Amino acid sequence: MTAQHLLWTVSGSAFAVAATAGLAEHRRQRRRNLDSVGWMPWNLIQVMGGLVAVLAFAYSLRL
Repeated sequence: MTAQHLLWTVSGSAFAVAATAGLAEHRRQRRRNLDSVGWMPWNLIQVMGGLVAVLAFAYSLRL
């Protein structure tokens, strides 16, 4: 497995994490019980996952 394959895998996995966090944040925003807020920072996880996905994608194209 080359470094480029590894970066493609990291990029895809990070994109999946970002998409899952986006779905979770959407569900949290539309909850019925407003008192059950939760404690996961879904916005931060989504932004970090997207950033890692873009950077890994860019580096995989460069190699």
